[in-house]
Amino acid sequence: MQNRHSKRGLSLLLILVFLLSGCANNNSIKKYPFNYSGSTMGTSFSVKASQLPAGTEVNSIELLITNRLTEINQRMSTYIPDSELSLINSTEGTAAQFISPELFKVLETAQDISRLSAGAFDVTVAPLVNLWGFGPDKMQYQAPNTEDIKQALSKVGYEKFYLSRRLLTFGKKVPGISIDLSSLAKGYAVDEVANILEQQGITDYMVEIGGELHLKGVNLQGKNWRIAIEKPNSEKREMQRVLAITDIAMATSGDYRNFFEQDGKRFSHTIDPRTGYPITHKLASVTVLSDTTMKADAWATALMVLGAEEGYKLAEQQKMAVLFIIKTEQGFAERATPLFSEYTKVKQ
Repeated sequence: MQNRHSKRGLSLLLILVFLLSGCANNNSIKKYPFNYSGSTMGTSFSVKASQLPAGTEVNSIELLITNRLTEINQRMSTYIPDSELSLINSTEGTAAQFISPELFKVLETAQDISRLSAGAFDVTVAPLVNLWGFGPDKMQYQAPNTEDIKQALSKVGYEKFYLSRRLLTFGKKVPGISIDLSSLAKGYAVDEVANILEQQGITDYMVEIGGELHLKGVNLQGKNWRIAIEKPNSEKREMQRVLAITDIAMATSGDYRNFFEQDGKRFSHTIDPRTGYPITHKLASVTVLSDTTMKADAWATALMVLGAEEGYKLAEQQKMAVLFIIKTEQGFAERATPLFSEYTKVKQ
């Protein structure tokens, strides 16, 4: 599912998925009994398992993963004209529409996080992202005028659509709004691939799509998976810190690779759906650990919009494990929630 956030898997990738577990060369990496990678959702994916049950057919698992990713794309892509989401978006009216249980699940999660973040997370934000030139088309490197922003805002707002759990329906309160699930669909896909592995009896694995991760068990050396978080430097790639973690989902969002400058002012690709303007605070990146990758993915976006102060307060309130990396005059400073510090300390 290629989308406006697909570049996170390339130039915007904030997690360097280094297998820093003693895999120092290609020969050792190839020893993973299951090592499958490819392209999906406009980015790359990688699945590794350090142990397989006896009789496991690798080709069968690869096919299950490929088919599942294709199914999710067909549900949630905005780039496939006849995907379930595209068909919903193309509907002009406000009548309720029946939707699939999995699309409902993702939309319901999105609405929950939108409410908890007071609109900092919003899957209707696409008109603003496109207006500022960070959408699927080529960047325009020019700030829009106030009237255009106001017009785009009229079609943005998580409260402008509704869901019925009893009927499994979706409806628009305002004609013309559209949904873009790029801020949590990759996370959902990671969780679904992890479920496939679990169903096959595989309990030691890493699943990654565009930098969003789900980790379980141990790596090839029998240790926790080692994941490096990138230092938020737009000029070169280097590590901020390495986490030795397992049995957790992880996602990172940041604000330092995709931007443009006009008249000496920097405009970020991270748009605040509440104001219609790019964020201007000093938060450079945020890493979230959670029980599902879908929630980690969405919360990383929400907290990135909120910024270091407001985001930290909400993360503490919601008892989340989060690492904030903040721009300072001296470089970068870290601020971790107590749960993040506790988890990473225990898991090291």
